[in-house]
Amino acid sequence: MADLTHTALGAWSGGRFLHFGEPIDEERLVALLRPGGGIDTVVTADAYGAGAADEIVGRAIGDLPREAYRLVGAIGHDFYEGERQGAKGYQRFTDPLLRGPGEYADYVRMATERSLERCGVDRFDLLLLHNPDRAGFTSAAVWDALRAVRDEGLTDMLGVAPGPANGFTLDLIECLERFGADVDWAMVILNPFEPWPGELVLDAAERHDVKLLTRVVDYGGMFHGDVAPGHAFGPRDHRSFRPDGWVESGWDKLTRVRPIAARHGLTTLQLACQWNLARAPVRCVVPTLIQEPGDGARAIEEQRSDLAALSATPALSEQDVAEIRAIGDNTGTMALKGGAPDYDGEPAADRWPLDAELREVAARWAIDPDTALRQHA
Repeated sequence: MADLTHTALGAWSGGRFLHFGEPIDEERLVALLRPGGGIDTVVTADAYGAGAADEIVGRAIGDLPREAYRLVGAIGHDFYEGERQGAKGYQRFTDPLLRGPGEYADYVRMATERSLERCGVDRFDLLLLHNPDRAGFTSAAVWDALRAVRDEGLTDMLGVAPGPANGFTLDLIECLERFGADVDWAMVILNPFEPWPGELVLDAAERHDVKLLTRVVDYGGMFHGDVAPGHAFGPRDHRSFRPDGWVESGWDKLTRVRPIAARHGLTTLQLACQWNLARAPVRCVVPTLIQEPGDGARAIEEQRSDLAALSATPALSEQDVAEIRAIGDNTGTMALKGGAPDYDGEPAADRWPLDAELREVAARWAIDPDTALRQHA
């Protein structure tokens, strides 16, 4: 069983399926996602474009020997029978309006097989449970279903990918406590300017021998160097969810970390990736590659080359990591998703009250939810 490489390409790059920057054309995206040249892991999700991203990835890997790349799939949003709910996407397959636990196994098998068919392969190296609701984190029926597709040879490894926004801290830790024996990888948001709350799961992942694949390493494109004060975002750009002033604040932080990058002969993107990889148990980084608007913007292919040149050899000292973390500290800057102490509404697909069970999880890991997981005033 081959593991993932230290860098990966995400099918959400290029703006066709998630609205980051300018959408590139299909042929250009196929070339961008083709493994090789220093990046041999590709990540897709069946919900992106309701299967279209899988098909793009299938074209990108189509004529390559299977041993030449690592393929990560993700299932969880039911676009077959569910309804799209605006920016939140399609309903999770565990939505009780769609099916009960007794039907989870059939759905997981069907969704996995369909995704593999679109990709043109017979197995994933890693299959992720994509953006789970509370049931996805806690239901034995969900993980029995995932284990079954692994045992049938449809994937070598299993994992979980909380999201799409920041949070799910205690939920992920609880999931690892319950099902850690079956979880090989977890995907979390982590970068030097967003160490919080992702870093709170590092100890639990390490204790349960779960490797981390980190996304949003580029911090909304800022570490690529094109996002600066005054940057013009399109009306549907996915980064519009970020709070006012994030570009100005991030640019100031970027100015402060540039000397550290220069000292080690790294680009700013490579610095961000090295900072993530220096954090145990992070083993793979998958930044978003974004074609920004304007004639002066870097070509997205240059961003890919930047990532491909990233060495797997650690470049930063513990002092470097601590200095960068202090510069980028974002603790308490946003309301978190999942179980959170500042949410007391009805449970939703991506947010629910912090119940007694999750508070017990927090106590076991010395996390005070009311200080460590709450948005500051």
